[in-house]
Order: sequence, then structure tokens, then C-alpha cells
Amino acid sequence: MTSIFKHMFVATALVASIGTAVAAPAQAPNDFIKTVADGLINHLKAEHGKLQNNSAAIDAILKQNLEPYVDVQAFTRIVMGTYASPQNSTPQQRANFEKSLRQSLIQNYGSALAKYSNQSYAIRPYRPSASAYQIVTLDFINQGQKTPIAFQLSDNNSQWKIRNINVAGIDLGLQFRNQFASSVQRSGGDLDKAIASFQPDAGAAVKK
Repeated sequence: MTSIFKHMFVATALVASIGTAVAAPAQAPNDFIKTVADGLINHLKAEHGKLQNNSAAIDAILKQNLEPYVDVQAFTRIVMGTYASPQNSTPQQRANFEKSLRQSLIQNYGSALAKYSNQSYAIRPYRPSASAYQIVTLDFINQGQKTPIAFQLSDNNSQWKIRNINVAGIDLGLQFRNQFASSVQRSGGDLDKAIASFQPDAGAAVKK
């Protein structure tokens, strides 16, 4: 997998993880993911010439094509881990973390999204789960090489929500949780300092 492509698909999945959801669960989970993926890819291709060094344009595409379909609270809780507990953080700290996480992902991976060109994807056959979450897996294809990305969906008040991502067998929410816990330790337990300085590293997570 090329470095550009690896960071592109990670960015596609991750920056999505800061938003709210609007899709109705009457739509099958695999159809829901196809709708999200097609919308994002079509806009990236259509605006390709305008995206280089244009964070505002990338941000606009993400807000329109990704943010409406994801569960911000769930992903924030996953990444914060025990620090998301009301006993370990304040509402303001959790809000600051959510904002910081989103901004960091856009800054670090926006350039990768801007380089998206003719990569493709295929959705694997969907198999309903008896658990609280449904899993839909895509194979992103670049020069014949496939990389699986599994989206974990939850049905909340008649709305599908993406709550976590698994890339090539790596649980990104869990990897980011470990990274954040290390950041808190390096900050001497100062949660505010850790939140302000936290830089999620998807590339390092995928390499594990």
C-alpha cells in the first residue's frame, strides 16, 4: 500500500468520526455505508483540483459528506477511555477533547484526502449481527491491493451511526485510546495539558 493511499483511507474514516448522524435504519447497513462512501468519493473527485493546500475546501466536504453520519459522543468516549468518565473529567474537558481531536485529524490527514484520485472500493457481503452493533466492511483498492476497513454501526433512535473504525484488523478507537493514555502519562496526569497536546497518529496505529 502506498503511503499516500494509506493515509488517504485512514483520513477518510477518521475525520468522519466527529459528527452526528441522520440516516434512517430503515436503510440496510451496507446501503448506508455505500451512500456515505459514494458521496465522499464523488465530491473528492469533483473538487480534486481545488483541494491542494485548501483546508477550508476539505473541511467543507467533510462537513457535508461525513460528519452527518457519525456518532461524536461514542468515538470521543472510546478514545478518552477511562478519562471520559464524569469522575475523571469535566463536561468542558470532554468538549475540548472532541474539538481538539477533530482539528488534529483534519490538520494531519487533510492533505491525504486532497490527493485522492482514482482509487476504488468494494463492499463485502453484509451479514447481520445479533449484537448491539452492525459491521460493514469495505475493501479499498489501490493498484490491485485491497485494504479492509470495517465500520461499526449502532442504531440510535432510528438513526444509523458510525461509532468506530477497524482498519486491516486494527481497532483505531482502541489504538487512539492507548495513545491518549500515554499522552496523559507524559503530561504528569494533567488532563488539560494532554488534551491540548494530543496528536492521534493513525499511521502508527495501522502499522501495529
